Amino acid sequence: MTAFGKLVRTTAFRLTLVYLLLFAMFAASLLAYFAWNTRRLITEEITQTVNAETSEINEIYDRGGMVRLVRTIEYRALRPGANLYLVTTPTGQAIAGNVGSLAPGVMATRGWSETAYRRIEDSDDRDHRALVRVTELENGFRLLIGRDLAERRRLFGIVAKAAQFSVLIVVVLGLGGGIFVARRVLRRIDAMTGTAQRIMTGDLSERLPVGRSGDEIDRLAENLNAMLERIETLMAGLKEVSDNIAHDLKTPLTRLRNRAEEALARSGCEADYRAALERTIEESDGLIRTFNALLMIARAESGQARGNMDDFDAAEVAEGIHELYEPLAEDDGVALKVKCEQAPVHANRELISQALANLVENAIKYGKPAAQAAGTVVSMDARQITIEARRDGDHVLLSVTDRGPGIPEADRKHAIERFVRLEASRTLPGSGLGLSLASAVATLHGGELRLGDAHPGLVATLVLPARAGAGDRVAPPIPDVPQKVA
Repeated sequence: MTAFGKLVRTTAFRLTLVYLLLFAMFAASLLAYFAWNTRRLITEEITQTVNAETSEINEIYDRGGMVRLVRTIEYRALRPGANLYLVTTPTGQAIAGNVGSLAPGVMATRGWSETAYRRIEDSDDRDHRALVRVTELENGFRLLIGRDLAERRRLFGIVAKAAQFSVLIVVVLGLGGGIFVARRVLRRIDAMTGTAQRIMTGDLSERLPVGRSGDEIDRLAENLNAMLERIETLMAGLKEVSDNIAHDLKTPLTRLRNRAEEALARSGCEADYRAALERTIEESDGLIRTFNALLMIARAESGQARGNMDDFDAAEVAEGIHELYEPLAEDDGVALKVKCEQAPVHANRELISQALANLVENAIKYGKPAAQAAGTVVSMDARQITIEARRDGDHVLLSVTDRGPGIPEADRKHAIERFVRLEASRTLPGSGLGLSLASAVATLHGGELRLGDAHPGLVATLVLPARAGAGDRVAPPIPDVPQKVA
């Protein structure tokens, strides 16, 4: 398709043509109304003038008779101007006046008429137009008084010529403006199309151009760029998950296969086979937990869990997690405490419970003081983990604070990525998905996961938007049974 063909097929150019047609019709209608109104006003003025002069001459006829009438008509006919005068006998013979000829039948009809005529002194053969009034005098004589319409015709011609030039100017400017706007829009659309084609070839780093006008095309480009950012992030996450699955799950799968192969190769007793099967089941459960965590992260990041939102008190979730994990913490030599105040939220209760459980599990597993981890007896205050739920302005904070080594500030952003395990935790069991799931759940609800320093230790906080109307009734509690995700 040629450049001109693309230009005329654009929506902007077609809309310009539609508006041009409407504006031209409006302008033509306005000028036509002006011309018609001008013509009417001139005709009314001529009519009033002729009526006044007819009344005046009739009075002269009544006072002075035919002789004085003829003398008056001859005198007025000699004056220059557009007025017409004619007096005829009952047989139609002209007695006085400045009219040389009329259209047939004009003098035989009383009243107003528009007719062609020629003056006596006219040297050309062209007919002129006039608006005349014929009255009948005594004894059948006829009196014609009228006025030439050249002035009306001239003014109407001026208006008609102005209308032609006006419509021509409107059309030229409209087409020029339409072509300019269409070309400008077409350039921007072509730039966006080219970028979209490069994106379709696989280059997700491309972004649509955004101008400085802030119009609807710029707003559309900004929204599409935000969508592309999200798609690129998801694709990068998908690639990262695929790579991590291939790398991090290869070892447990290989270990699972080797144990099964070793159990088959050794000719042991039933107890040996049972022990091998138990280890296989334990390893399989770990793989299942890993895949469940990945599926839960995928649900959170895709937004599928938004359909299960409900109103509840985050403090109830914190107390439920405390009750669930307190025995586990005591067995591990840690005191698990809870501090709660009313904190209503509108969220997915299951995912919030799972995210908070992951933070508690991480704190129990990795949040022991360094001395306790080395086998030295430490005080109960130093072995304390605190779960806290509270409202802070427009946000609800669910935090877990431990007294362990914490996470260096440089590693905190890296720590929430999938399958990432920092150097200090590599010797402990786990998959590196706990913080990733907590971060995905917070993002799903329009919040975030913050990792801070507890001096010493780590404070991990789920920041969630608070539910509007804190005094509203919240939904009744349901059991919190989170899965284990390391």
